[in-house]
Order: sequence, then structure tokens, then C-alpha cells
Amino acid sequence: MENTRPRARNSHDRPLLAVLRGERRERPPVWMMRQAGRYLPEYRALRAEKGGFLALCYDSDAAAEITLQPIRRFGFDGAILFSDILVIPHALGQDLWFETGEGPRLAPALTDGLLDGLEPRPERLAPILDTVRKVVAALPDQTTMLGFAGSPWTVATYMVAGAGSKDQGAARRLAYRDPVAFARLIDRIVDTTVDYLVGQADAGVEAVQIFDSWAGSLAPEEFRRWVVAPNRAIVERLRAQRPHLPIIGFPKGIGEKLPVYARETGVDALGLDETIDPVWANETLPPALPVQGNLDPLALLAGGDALDAAVDRVRAAFPRRPHVFNLGHGILLDTPVVHVERMLARVRG
Repeated sequence: MENTRPRARNSHDRPLLAVLRGERRERPPVWMMRQAGRYLPEYRALRAEKGGFLALCYDSDAAAEITLQPIRRFGFDGAILFSDILVIPHALGQDLWFETGEGPRLAPALTDGLLDGLEPRPERLAPILDTVRKVVAALPDQTTMLGFAGSPWTVATYMVAGAGSKDQGAARRLAYRDPVAFARLIDRIVDTTVDYLVGQADAGVEAVQIFDSWAGSLAPEEFRRWVVAPNRAIVERLRAQRPHLPIIGFPKGIGEKLPVYARETGVDALGLDETIDPVWANETLPPALPVQGNLDPLALLAGGDALDAAVDRVRAAFPRRPHVFNLGHGILLDTPVVHVERMLARVRG
């Protein structure tokens, strides 16, 4: 993987890209959130050889190999970049590391929302763009290259608390106590995220997903201010700079606020988590909007007849709508590979 310049890809039909642009396919394209990762034995072997998670993210050869592993094994219609949403606070100057069994840590915790004492390190994102170029050079022509970033709200929750939390209480309190300081933090995340996603697109990414894992923790007005408005800003600025780049929004846990998010952010496609009734979503969301999801990762873990029935319910919910088959969240660590194979056989008919 020595060539780091993006390859000009030919005009081969890419089902995932076509659906994200509004075309319905009788057999939906399929990929999985966290498909490049720890449920695969080949990933575990490479991680044992190379070291920790963050080191893998910044090793462009290793990260490219991990991104390609599920494409080789399963032939997914999309390859999702192997990286992490917290590379943005790392680029903004926070220290970042992962504690075994406990998740990410960031220092200093921005309990006051101020970035003033941090030295931005945008060069930290360069290896990830190299990963994109290396993956694109090796992808089958029919496979869409997907990039991603975290939504400003979700990224800010980690930056303020210095870690993940169950209720995102530190960020929520700061947003109420000092909305001016919190808005400045959100704005900096928006600026860096737009530059990062434009860089991904220029390196060869063909669509992007904005992950908002903690969007469901906010009250309605706070949701509009800290989820809808920043995501709308990202969508508008990306569309102005890279108008042909489809943008998938994935606001987990927002339930009945999905139509508001869809209308007011302007995303090109909407990811549904596993708690959303897909029939309700199909009836309620704007008619032409492509949707993605939303098989319960636990149904995939269970396998058997329960998996088959769950796959069929998701597929049947969208008889005329453009649909990308995916999970309602990331694949679980102990999911058997044979269950993924069974799911794909069922989806592909």
C-alpha cells in the first residue's frame, strides 16, 4: 500500500451510492456500522500484532487493511473508514487515550467549555486521510467508500467530561449554565469537522455519515440548538464545497424527533436506530428520503429464525422507499461471523 494518491474510480454501478442519491433498488445495498473491527478474527490478529486501538487508527497501512477486511470476507456494498470520532478533539489539542475495558479518556476535561489553553494539532488527521487513499486504491469498483465524523454534540460530550458518560450530564449542565462558552466549543468542532470531511472527500470518500450517538439525551429545545443547528451548518457547508457528496445523519435515540431532524438538518439520508419502528418511519418521514437501518444488533447476535424474521420485517417496511440495509447501531463484539453470513444471504435473497 505505497501509493497514497487517490485513484480515479471508474463509473461502475455502485448500488449504495445510487440509493443514497435517491434511487430505490429491489435488493437493498448493505453495510454494517462497526463492520471493520473486533468481531472479525483477522482484525483481532492484526491488533495483537500492532498494538492498541488508537495506534491502529493512526497507522494508515493497518487502518486500510482493517477497512478492507470485511469487504474481502463479505462483499459489503460500502467500506466504512476504520477510525474514531474522537480524532477531532485530538486534533483540537486534547490528549486522547483508551483505557482497557473502560473506553476513551481526554485531558484536560473542558468543564468550562474553553479551548483557550489547547494547541490545535490538525496534522494528527493526516494519517486518516492517507488511510482513505489507500483503501480507495484497493476497493472493488462496485463498493462505495464511506467516511464519517461525530456530530458536534456527541463529540462535545466527551470533550467536556473527559470520558464517556451515561447521561452526558457534564455537557448538558455546561450548555445550560454557560451557553455562550458551549456554543464557542460547538462552533470550533463544526469548523474542524467540515474541514475534516472535505479532506476525506478529496482523498476519495464518496459519502459520509455523521454519528450522533447521544442525540437522544437532550430536551426538545436543547436538541434543536445543539443537535439540529450544528448538523445543519455542517450539511450546508459541505454541500457548498462538495455538492455531490451524500450525507447520512444518524441521530441515535431521538424517537419522535426524527422528522424534525430530517427536515431541518437537510441530510440526504437518515439512519434509524433499532428502537425506531420502521413502518412508522416509512409513513412519517419525507417520502423520497433514503433511510438506512435498522436491524437490532442483538437479533444479529441471536441468529437463527429470530434473525431471519427481523431481517424480513426491516425489508418489508420500505416497499417503495430508497433503503440501505444496516444495523440499528454497531455490531456487537461477540457476534458470530456465521450470523453475518446468514443475514447477508437473507438480505440478498
